[in-house]
Amino acid sequence: MSPAPEALFVEVDHHALACDRERLAGDVFLSRKIEEGRVVSVLADGLSSGPEAAVLGSVTAAMAQEYVAWNIDTERAATILMDSLPVDAVRRVSYSTFTIVDARVDGRTRIFEHGNPPFLLVRDGEAAEVERRCHTHPRWGNRRLHVSEFESRIGDRIVLCSDGVTQSGMGSDAHPLGWGEGPMRDFLLGKVRRNPDIGARRLSELLVDRALWNDGGTAGDDITCGIIQFRHPRTLYVLTGPPYDEARDREFAELARTPGVRKVVSGGTTSTIVARELGLEVEMDLGQYDREVPVPSTMPGVELVTEGCLTLGKVAEYLEAGAAPRRNAASRMMDLLLESDVIHFMVGTRVNEAHQDPALPVELDIRRNVVKRIAALLEQRHLKTTATSYF
Repeated sequence: MSPAPEALFVEVDHHALACDRERLAGDVFLSRKIEEGRVVSVLADGLSSGPEAAVLGSVTAAMAQEYVAWNIDTERAATILMDSLPVDAVRRVSYSTFTIVDARVDGRTRIFEHGNPPFLLVRDGEAAEVERRCHTHPRWGNRRLHVSEFESRIGDRIVLCSDGVTQSGMGSDAHPLGWGEGPMRDFLLGKVRRNPDIGARRLSELLVDRALWNDGGTAGDDITCGIIQFRHPRTLYVLTGPPYDEARDREFAELARTPGVRKVVSGGTTSTIVARELGLEVEMDLGQYDREVPVPSTMPGVELVTEGCLTLGKVAEYLEAGAAPRRNAASRMMDLLLESDVIHFMVGTRVNEAHQDPALPVELDIRRNVVKRIAALLEQRHLKTTATSYF
């Protein structure tokens, strides 16, 4: 019997900047998990700029994602896409360019491209060659759709970008015709070779930041990079709140010793329990002072130790906003959450009288509610897998 194929985890993230002259970006990136082990991601670049481009890009991205999610055969999907997506009646050009990635956990991958810079498949630190089939039809005029199908492997990265990346720096002395696909590819490969474990979020940030640098610090166009990465899942345990029954303190603390996963301990009482039960020391990191978020601490074998409810509340706030305004304990926790794929929240249910009237039901505990909010944001906006256990 042949061995079972290695399980893949599909990580998706992106980074984007709007053109400096506009409040709304015409680049739209959407990603969606589908039950049968698929992730469908779309990068659309709306025609024109500003609000008009934002609407056109959003409509195209939503329609394209829905059609591909139907899971019909590739040829029919290509025909439906080009027949259905909106076209300018006068110029006979699409209202938006797009790239669609249909990735499955078994490795099967389909990519549909129309008008955007070609996707890049990074494999083993190199740019892998992929066959692109060109689809045409008399109804489509001069429009073309390119389709690629291949088997993704552990470690593969699919890089999508808008022309705001490849054309960055256009007109400058360094890049009179724009940065170009070749230099962009070399930049990405250099980052991956130097840090093979770099995540999709960080790599997309680096590419967009470089494109902005090419533009002299002022974005001349919308700049977007999306990355789909195939790898083993990264697991994070978040321990927060003391167990309802003190007899379970030891069991709870032992979770901080689980091998192969990263850990966050959130809460003063929580860290005291873990340190006491495991015979560890907790030291406050006074170099991380912040006026809004209590300073973190350090504990052997634990990536981060923080205060409880206030810090968790800030994490939820930062996730809601999409970014942290500065470096502090909450931003560090957010980074750990976003760099992980499977997050287990271990929530103690002993009521903390500092945060809640003891007469109120335990269900209303601030900690439990903020954890639910964080888990929902991670699942809905970042396609993370979360689980919550109560102690």
